[in-house]
Amino acid sequence: MAETWDVIVVGGGPAGLMAAIAAREGGARTLLLDKGDRLGRKLGISGGGRCNVTNNKDTAELIRYFPGNGRFLHSALSRFGSREIIAFFESLGIRLIEEDEGRMFPATDKAKTVVAALVNRVRKLGAKVRVNQPVERVLYGNGQVSGVRLRGGEEIAARCVIVATGGKSVPHTGSTGDGYEWAREAGHTITRLYPTEVPITSDEPWIANRQVQGLSLRAVRLTVENGKGKKLVEHEGDMIFTHFGLSGPAALRCSQFVVRALMDGHGPVTVRIDLAPGRSIDELAGEWLAEARAEPRKAVKTLLRRHLPDRLVPILLDRAGLDGEAQAGNVSRNGWLALAERCKRLAVSASGTLSLEEAFITGGGVSVKEVDPRTMESKLMRGLYFCGEILDVHGYTGGYNITAAFSTGRAAGEAAAKAVLEEVT
Repeated sequence: MAETWDVIVVGGGPAGLMAAIAAREGGARTLLLDKGDRLGRKLGISGGGRCNVTNNKDTAELIRYFPGNGRFLHSALSRFGSREIIAFFESLGIRLIEEDEGRMFPATDKAKTVVAALVNRVRKLGAKVRVNQPVERVLYGNGQVSGVRLRGGEEIAARCVIVATGGKSVPHTGSTGDGYEWAREAGHTITRLYPTEVPITSDEPWIANRQVQGLSLRAVRLTVENGKGKKLVEHEGDMIFTHFGLSGPAALRCSQFVVRALMDGHGPVTVRIDLAPGRSIDELAGEWLAEARAEPRKAVKTLLRRHLPDRLVPILLDRAGLDGEAQAGNVSRNGWLALAERCKRLAVSASGTLSLEEAFITGGGVSVKEVDPRTMESKLMRGLYFCGEILDVHGYTGGYNITAAFSTGRAAGEAAAKAVLEEVT
């Protein structure tokens, strides 16, 4: 092996860039390898191209937004959480602006500002960067890392290797799951992989025939139920009907529970939409009944269009067994109650989700039981570290996953540099 480095970071996404920065700041001779032609590709398209850098919540609150092994992040977030991430970017001259629900964006509104700041920091610190360098495997010997082998056959020695190759979602950015096999070769367990933060699919005829395609609903509540009617999760927010199912923030947050229920054989799965979360069935029915008595000759569908999206009205009427052309004054209280119940519990059968490659985030990955949460070092292979989406940790959209990437990357880089310096001493 011609070259020898203290630390090699494989993967130039948010976790890898932060790991390289931390390792170099810790005094380690650091090499950053990426198989693509530029660094930060997935980061550059995050947040709709705006890059939701982090979420301005404290550690305990942040962890609540990680349904996938959030507790594992406690140590890393306690040392480098949202406050530290905000301060870090401000130290690089990037002003951040807080938007709804604590989401933090660069004032420029451009993800490339964040990517450029990270890459410039890596280079300014003196870390070596090599792009278009796909790693074939991580090399091990005598229970510890010895380096990496590139696809062209070149071998590079290192005391520590940090794997930050991401998951399998959004593969065109380079996240194709390369690191899982390297982890397996070190003896690690890879928990089952599945899509999270991904649109939900449905075979409902009124969805398949595009009757409601493109219809957006604001501030609704979605509830996921398994085949036994057990509530798995509930989220409020915006959603949109597509030609294949449900998308938008609320649907994305529910998606992993749909996937896991179907994978575990707990189907069929139903997503129930509450169109009026702040009101009861009796309140809705009472309001409509009062309007019907005030305007008894109005058609039922005309009255409902004052309160509900036009394209949903015929669907709700059909499910409640009401004639939209009938005069409102002829509908009984029980009829209005049946309609209100459908508005509070509009059932959509969920056939699954879009594929893992089409998901925003990968569920599953390197088992966190086999990784030290303080350092991100493997418990099975000395000098091997994992950070970012390759770990079996995932959060909701809203800046949480990028926060985890930065936090675990920082922990891995600092720990690797410290380990090298202790070894030298």
